[in-house]
Amino acid sequence: MKQRVVFFLYPGIVSLDVSGPLEVFAAATEFLERSNRMGKGYAPVFAACAPGPVRTSSGLELLAEIALNDVSPDILVVPGAPDAETAAKNPQITEQIRAAAARAGRIVGVCSGAFILAACGLLHGKRAATHWLVADRLAELYPQTVVEPDAIFVRDGRVSTSGGVTAGIDLALDMVEEDYGDRLALEVARVLLLYRRRPGNQSQYSSALATQVNAGRFAPLIRWMEANLGSNMSVECLADMAHMSPRSFARVFPAQTGSSPARFVEGLRITKARELIEAGAESFAAVAQLAGFGCEERLRKAFIRRLGLSPHQYRSHFFKGEQP
Repeated sequence: MKQRVVFFLYPGIVSLDVSGPLEVFAAATEFLERSNRMGKGYAPVFAACAPGPVRTSSGLELLAEIALNDVSPDILVVPGAPDAETAAKNPQITEQIRAAAARAGRIVGVCSGAFILAACGLLHGKRAATHWLVADRLAELYPQTVVEPDAIFVRDGRVSTSGGVTAGIDLALDMVEEDYGDRLALEVARVLLLYRRRPGNQSQYSSALATQVNAGRFAPLIRWMEANLGSNMSVECLADMAHMSPRSFARVFPAQTGSSPARFVEGLRITKARELIEAGAESFAAVAQLAGFGCEERLRKAFIRRLGLSPHQYRSHFFKGEQP
């Protein structure tokens, strides 16, 4: 039987918190049906405290087809909202979610939806994630919850929570992987044109983005480096682009970014290579070229040095699931 995924709608929710996971579950179901696994996959249901239209924070109107009290979820999804903290104080909302959660197999809070789960007591003594902007507030209001402010998503028993907006997609992909294997999750990621699948413990900030935020004068250079991984990135060339002498650049760049220029470049190239491998690239020679390593041997040495795995071992570890 298909799993019933109940999306709880309430006024002011972020529409992407619903549509992101919804598209992941829908794509997974379509792939399963194409492979003659007709009874597998997910069946979405849209519920609210009472049936009817619900306006999202962006003005999009969604239709709740049933009252939450009248449905038993296999997976209960509670999206976030800019004012989720206020929604968490609404007794009608918390009473219905608490009751539905007792009937549900798995419970998901997307973004600030974690505030509502916490208000229902569902995060008591559990690890949880939410958008980094409100993570401190969640921890302040619910000290019994172990908030992990930088995680993409956290799964603790049957309750899962994710960081902001698009992180709900990552969490849904992880659930598809758990249910039907890594290969299917990768196929879904490809068909949705996702840049990459992110593990739950990955920072909500990419390392390059985090560096750009704090890099000051080097932020434009770092953006160029990400976009031109195959270019000459010697200290001399990078210093020239930064309008500095090589000696000054080699001294100031580590102080600003926390990494030497060579190690920083290698980190960017490894990140790109990992993304290509995770996306299903067959040729390590092509990966080496696209990531800026030039040849497969340099790629292999960098992986072993930084990850403790060869590219072949990394791919074998990543593709650990069953065939869709």
